[in-house]
Amino acid sequence: MGGLIPLTDASRRPTHFPIVTISIVLTNVFVFALELRGGDAFVVKWSAIPANIIAGHHWITILTAMFMHGSWAHILGNMVYLWAFGPVIEDAMNPLRYLVFYIGGGFAAMLAQLAVSPTSTVPNLGASGAIAAVMGAFLVTYPRDRIRSVLIIFLFVRVTFIPAALLIGFWFLIQVFNAGSVAPVQTGGVAYVAHVAGAGFGAVTARLFEDSRRLAI
Repeated sequence: MGGLIPLTDASRRPTHFPIVTISIVLTNVFVFALELRGGDAFVVKWSAIPANIIAGHHWITILTAMFMHGSWAHILGNMVYLWAFGPVIEDAMNPLRYLVFYIGGGFAAMLAQLAVSPTSTVPNLGASGAIAAVMGAFLVTYPRDRIRSVLIIFLFVRVTFIPAALLIGFWFLIQVFNAGSVAPVQTGGVAYVAHVAGAGFGAVTARLFEDSRRLAI
């Protein structure tokens, strides 16, 4: 078994405190604590169920679902990826623009998932779509930056530096490859279509949200 865990951008440091990224992480942790306390009833109430949304019910769950997670591994993985790419993108935009961008990416991801599984009654939840948007923006804004990452191959563990274009590009290809087979499944699983849509939203709109004054620093 193996894996790759991105840690931070080794090529640059944010020049401003990443208040929004930290707030998003804390919000996700807080909501996950509510999930653990509320159990299945809480998850069903606030996660996005495509069939309900298409029927015109519980639209607020498109927003609430992007701050929920299905397991410890789910939230830890998402927050690690957000922390690896979020602070630098927040720095390239500004806190308000970044927040709007992040929510927009989550909405784009969820709408794509609704489009491919409109009759599904499986709860959809997770920050993955919004984080994919951040990764898409990073790919466009800083493709040559090196990402400090942990490479794991069986018992071999090493910290290495990987170009953002290679790391995110490979991740995106995996999402595209898996999208067709996983997205329609009604029994749950990874929402690859949401990941692709989120990353696409980020790549296409990143320049619109960038703050030229910050990029010039």
